Amino acid sequence: MSAETTSYTPLYDPEKDALFYAPSLSEALHQARKTLDEKAAANIHDRDAMIRAAVGLEMCLRQLVAALDKEAGR
Repeated sequence: MSAETTSYTPLYDPEKDALFYAPSLSEALHQARKTLDEKAAANIHDRDAMIRAAVGLEMCLRQLVAALDKEAGR
């Protein structure tokens, strides 16, 4: 089965979802901490809550990595 025939859409597509803005490291850390606090209370038995938590945390992680790369000059 090729990647083109799979029945899912990946969470991240680099061609469509690439970050065009890298926040400052302090901004990214603030947002990551805020999102962690918000998602910590999510009901693990609620599928939709878990999906929202996963997506929110994935977005924050990408921003944090982009901020770290920007600070390191990569």
